[in-house]
Order: sequence, then C-alpha cells, then structure tokens
Amino acid sequence: MSVPVTCKDFFCTESHPQPVGIIIFGASGDLTSRKLLPSLFNLFLRGLMPDDFYILGVARTEFTDETFREKVKESLTGDNGKIQDFLERTFYTQGEYDSISLYSDLKWRIKDLEKRFTTKGNKIFYMAVPPSLYLPIVENLGDLGLTSQENAFSRVIIEKPFGFDLDSANELDKKLHMTLKEDQIYRIDHYLGKETVQNILIFRFANSIFEPVWNNRYIDNVQITVAEDIGVEHRAGYYEHAGLVRDMFQNHMMQLLSLVTIEPPSTFDADEIHNEKVKIFRSIRPFPLDDLDSWFVRGQYGRGKIDGKEVVSYVEEPGVNPNSKVETFAAAKFMIDNWRWSGVPFYMRSGKRLQKRVSEIIITFKRVPHSIFPQLPVKNIPSNILKINIQPEEGIVLSFQAKHPGPKLCMSTLTMDFKYTEVFGTRPPEAYERLLLDCMLGDQTLFIRDDVMRESWKIFTPLIKKWESEKDISKLDIYEAGTWGPASSDELIKKDGREWYNAL
Repeated sequence: MSVPVTCKDFFCTESHPQPVGIIIFGASGDLTSRKLLPSLFNLFLRGLMPDDFYILGVARTEFTDETFREKVKESLTGDNGKIQDFLERTFYTQGEYDSISLYSDLKWRIKDLEKRFTTKGNKIFYMAVPPSLYLPIVENLGDLGLTSQENAFSRVIIEKPFGFDLDSANELDKKLHMTLKEDQIYRIDHYLGKETVQNILIFRFANSIFEPVWNNRYIDNVQITVAEDIGVEHRAGYYEHAGLVRDMFQNHMMQLLSLVTIEPPSTFDADEIHNEKVKIFRSIRPFPLDDLDSWFVRGQYGRGKIDGKEVVSYVEEPGVNPNSKVETFAAAKFMIDNWRWSGVPFYMRSGKRLQKRVSEIIITFKRVPHSIFPQLPVKNIPSNILKINIQPEEGIVLSFQAKHPGPKLCMSTLTMDFKYTEVFGTRPPEAYERLLLDCMLGDQTLFIRDDVMRESWKIFTPLIKKWESEKDISKLDIYEAGTWGPASSDELIKKDGREWYNAL
C-alpha cells in the first residue's frame, strides 16, 4: 500500500509497511539512542510506521520497561503527546547475550507483544552490538524458532564490519546462512541511506543529458573524498583492530564508487542493481603488491590544530597502543578495466583529523578538444566539474564556462548550485530512516548482498595481508592534524598531472 507524500510538480510515492515488531540488540548503546530510536520516531511522526508495531530493546544493562522509556524519551524531540504514544509501544528485556534464559524470556515476551499489537509474527532483529556477537545471537534466535518465516517474515539487520577480511567474511556468511536465508539478511551501510547517494541513480538514469557523456570519452577523472575532522573518539578499541581501510574503503567508499560506475540496470530492482555492482567490482584492476606505494598511500595523524584548538596524535589517544601502526588515512588510485571506464583514474581518499568534515564525489570532464579563441589556449579553459555533495550540505554543483559582461572575449566559470535544504525547504531525512523503512518493506536495494560484499573484500584482502605480514606494517606516513593528509597522497595524484579538488 502507498501513502501520500506532499509533492509539487514531481512524481513521489512511498509504501506503507506491514505490521512488525522491531527487536534491537544493544538497545542501551550509543547507536540505538543517537540513530535508531530517533529514526523510528521520525518515521512514526511521518506516518510511515505500520499501524501495528512494537519496539523491544534487548541489552545487558538493567532496565525495566519504565526506566528504558525514560532513556528513550531523552533521545526524542517533538510533540509530547506523540512521544508518549511512541513510548507506549516501547519495551525492554535484560540479559546476557550468551545466556539461553535471555532467549527463552525473549520468545515469551515477543509472543505476548505480538498478541497485544497484532503484528502477525513479523519481526526485525537489529544487531546494534559488536561483530563478535552477531553469530551467537542469530544462532540462539534460530534455535528457538524466532527466525522462522512460516506465514510471517523475520529479518536481521547487521552493522559493519562484516568480517575483517575475505576469509572471516566468508566464514561469518556461511554460518549465518545455516540459520538465515539471504533474503533475511540486511547488511547495512548507512551511507546508502543518504539522500544524495540515493540520488546518484536517479541523476544518472532519469536524465538523458548526462548518461551519454558518463564514460571515458568525456570524463577525465573521478575523485571521491570522505573526510572527518574528528579523531577516533570512543572507537579506539575497534580502530586498533580495524584501521581506516577496513572501516571506510571496503564498504562506504566502494559503495559510492559502484553507484557512480555501474551500467544501467534493466529495472530499479535490488537484484538488478546488485548484479551490476558485482560486475564493476570484478572489473577493478588488482593492485600490484610489489608496487603498492605507487597506488596506495596510508597515513596516521600526528598532533595539530582543528578549528584553532590543539589536538593530540593518534598514538596519544586513550586506548591506542603508543607504538600503533594502524592507518587513520588512506588514498588510492583505482582503474576499472571495462569499455565504459578504461583509462579513467578514480582517486579515493578518506581520513580522520583532516581539514574539514566533507563527503563528496567530483567528476571532472575532459577539456574541450580545441579552442576557437586565439587568445585562449585549451589549457586555460577550465574543465566542467560536477560535484555531488553528500555531507555536511547535501546537494549538487555543476560548473561551466560563460561570457562575462564587458569585453568581447571575457570568459568566466559559473556554477549551478542545488542544495536540498534550499530547494525543498527541509533537511533530508536521517539515513537510518530510509534504511529502517526499506527493511520493513523488504526492499534490499540499499543494503549489501553477499556476493557484492565478497567481491569488495577480494579487492582489499591481498593488500591487508601484505601490510600485516610486514614488520613495519608497510609505509605509514604521519600527517599533521588539520591538514588534508600526508604529502605522499598529493604525490599519488600529481604524478598523473592532477590535484585533489578541494585541496586547491
């Protein structure tokens, strides 16, 4: 069933999900309070939650229903009446994740709530817990029949990281499939829920003026940057084990790359889009392990200034090994060996404690082949640039050349700048709202299919194993916090005669 959405002069539909119970493991944690519960509440305010639903939090912390609701209330803003209505559908069960009694209690509680809220046995389990708990939780749920799909659906949302290399990802996937079918597993990447990321497909495939030039005949290079000005914050324990390549490149960055580069799917269907992603990942040229420094740069932030304030180095952060060789920055050059993209370099970088927080995709088009203006050589005519801003200000910018009023020959670069907040008068919904709603609807388009995940790990696992086999963990360049990363990342792109776009 579709529900009306306020639109003017454009096509817009949204579907309404079936009744469902949402069970959140790790309900006392930061992700639940900052993202999940506010997102579910916003869906409730927008009329996009089912008419019949309940939310059941599960964690080790000793809460009652009442004390959990007080915690939930702290994370919500809006009309007090609506908040109260939402809280009345919110419950809590406490226990240890490795205790059979927790799952027995959970089964009884779920049955009671299903009768009370008429959810028809439909369930979503959200794993807002450390990766080591995914498998034992799912196995215990399966043993008690809570993942059964007889006359109802049962879905499991799993946060990244999904494994730490190809072997561990395959092992986790194999064991999960002993309990769950692939259509029950929703591997979440919150970047895919961002409006501008979703817009890439519509921008490319609903506009005939762009797709004909979306290839190596017209595009010179593509740059993808995901930069943060914060340090590792409270994630030092995780980061020491993972590092930036696992944390950002293998998932977020590769998903952005895939949406920019895939061939047009036959339909806007989850499997069709995933099929095209697999093809792209299989077309990425393997990195030469004997010459990695020419293709991949790794760095770690040292002391510096962010917004005028002194900040410590990574190795001085609480919980970090003082001799750590973990990377907090990475930059790489990718080549895609297929007809559309042959010869076009894709430069990607991501890091912590960089100059500013920004996520963007820069498509630089080739210069005009010939200048008809004698006084203006081709090298002095700027390239057209398409900039897709993902955060913090979601929007699209296109630059082009035009005559400036005055002299007969006076050229100026102009920009067409579209911002979501200015055009639509509101900020885009939180990414988790879209993804939670899609899971309720059974739409896996914005989630990661198992083969897509495997192909991504195949690209990075050889690099990771090489780095970890070397005593010094390969070359690791220290960069000053508040800059754009190590000088070696500039050299990576300058050797091709180019520069990072927002570092200019």
